[in-house]
Amino acid sequence: MGRIFGRNGMKGLAVTEITCELAMQTGRAVAHILSGKDSRAKFLIAKDTRSSSDALESALCAGICSVGADAELLGEIPASALAWNIREKGADGGIMITASHVNTDYNGIKLFSPKGYRLDDETENEIERLITESPQEIAPVQLKEYGRVIRCENAIECYIERISEIAGADLKGLKIAVDCANGCTSTVAEGLFKSLGAEVVVMGNSPDRTNINTSGSIHIESLMDFVTENKCVCGIAFDGSGERCLAVDENGSLVDGDIIIALCARNMKKHDKLNNNTILATQANNLSLIQFAKANDIEVITAPVGERSMVQKMLECDCSIGGDPSGHIIFPDEMPNADGMLTGIRLLEILKKSGETMSSLSAIIEKFPQVMLNVPIGKKFCEIWKNDRVITNLIEKFEDILGGEGRIIVRETGKEPVIRIRVEGRDFSAINDMAIKIADTIKERTEV
Repeated sequence: MGRIFGRNGMKGLAVTEITCELAMQTGRAVAHILSGKDSRAKFLIAKDTRSSSDALESALCAGICSVGADAELLGEIPASALAWNIREKGADGGIMITASHVNTDYNGIKLFSPKGYRLDDETENEIERLITESPQEIAPVQLKEYGRVIRCENAIECYIERISEIAGADLKGLKIAVDCANGCTSTVAEGLFKSLGAEVVVMGNSPDRTNINTSGSIHIESLMDFVTENKCVCGIAFDGSGERCLAVDENGSLVDGDIIIALCARNMKKHDKLNNNTILATQANNLSLIQFAKANDIEVITAPVGERSMVQKMLECDCSIGGDPSGHIIFPDEMPNADGMLTGIRLLEILKKSGETMSSLSAIIEKFPQVMLNVPIGKKFCEIWKNDRVITNLIEKFEDILGGEGRIIVRETGKEPVIRIRVEGRDFSAINDMAIKIADTIKERTEV
């Protein structure tokens, strides 16, 4: 079996790839590794609105309880609500059943530490070893007492109380649209934004166990029309697990994660809340965000794409905001992981206090054109292509031409190896030619 945990947890086709047997073994391994208390250990389990989530939840419970730990079920709540409840309840860890932004055919499993953060690589690797290489180490043994399944009735109330406490926002006078992607925020987002004073029109809040992510941040086109039709000042869109947040301005134009990070960072700097005068970005962020930071005397640290990598780097550097253009934005001083509703509140608060339109605020950065190409390669060329001087010399040549006005990122990704090429710069024609020449050269140099 290949590696089962990726940069953002375990993900695959529901029940056929992410099987109930695999879920049970995962629950057993998690409880075995993380049960560190003298008293009986407890693990919290939450899920999104997919039809496969119930089956995987039952299997995880079986694994956890079989080693004598308790499983407390929080139901269909955002991933950030799970993370916060882990801290509040003093649990030994947590498991979120979700494939986040992917469609309903897929599902996944994300693991959380007792502090509500994603598990570190070392712990996750040990859990994977027990599942794939040494399952005999966690084989069932006869116990006097096994774990219990407990149903929690107030997890969402605890989370909303926390969000309301840290938000402190007055959104009166704003008419906003909210798209819940038929996911975990469907039962909470409308009420939360109304409690802050906003006039709310909502869509994507009728999950039927098969329609998760048919709208929301992944398919934001529906919200664009919805905002203009309802004459809203802004639209907010989440993904199925409630982690991502993107926005739409009053004209129906996209306000992506780069713009949201820039607006929040400028506001935090103004109010002396930008720790170490620093933001975190990934390779996926547009170069314009880096240029914005430079122009505003803000430092930038970088981390690989993926919540676990981003949070780890932000905690190391005491950074108070970071994220990627897909709307995966983290405020680690306030919540242990990405929280779409918190991000939306922060953005709307800036909009309200500014007295401007969302479209005018979005002009905070000027997006650089991007060209992205994928080049499949044979497995025998994995990593080797990086040492091919013909390829590297060409990339270096183009980087010299772009100077500080552009960027080239070439990286290998995926189980079936693909080279992803992204070129950014002010002149679209020039960067398009560069991307094509790099792609053609890689193809030529990696032919079987």
